Amino acid sequence: MPEVMFAGPDGRLEGRYHHAKQPNAPVALVLHPHPLHGGTMNNRVVHALYTRFQNMGFSTLRFNFRGVGRSQGRYDGGIGEISDAAAALDFLQAVNPNASMLWVAGYSFGSYVGMQLLMRRPEMGGFVSISAPASHYDFGFLAPCPCSGLILHGSDDELVPEGSVRKLVDKLNTQRGISIDYRVEEGAGHVFTAEQTERVADATEDHVRTMLNRTRMAMAAD
Repeated sequence: MPEVMFAGPDGRLEGRYHHAKQPNAPVALVLHPHPLHGGTMNNRVVHALYTRFQNMGFSTLRFNFRGVGRSQGRYDGGIGEISDAAAALDFLQAVNPNASMLWVAGYSFGSYVGMQLLMRRPEMGGFVSISAPASHYDFGFLAPCPCSGLILHGSDDELVPEGSVRKLVDKLNTQRGISIDYRVEEGAGHVFTAEQTERVADATEDHVRTMLNRTRMAMAAD
């Protein structure tokens, strides 16, 4: 899990990067929760997602947004953080120029940034959105949503009512060619326990492996 520092739009950004052994491996970028509410790349859910993508054979990066940990700059209300995520993806693509697929996964604020990144980078092949803050941010920019993905939410989320996320999912699922795998973690709030985090990671792995197998079957059929 080597430490990396790479150029961001407002200074250098601190990350942890795992390079997959197999050539042309898919890549995944994992984004952390809100910087002003204790969010870092060492968050339990972020770390669990990072590890699962790594175990599935992905080259994987998690990093600290500007002003967090050893990352330079300061919090920019979400706008600069989207640029940070784009710089992180640039780093991933530079190191993995022949990656077979690009994924982004985010938790809470990180899921909002990840969905914004989807709209800016049409080459993305899939996404994982955990505890999306659908009642705090306008997700209307997902029109149309560029690819299918997993959205997972806690049934008892005290910060973001589950119904607001379900409404977003229903809207996305009306778009042609888009299929949102929506899963509700029963009894979970916005912050997951260690046991719930493991189930979130299991759900992510299940979804990603299903999508990768679908892609392989489609390529084999060509």
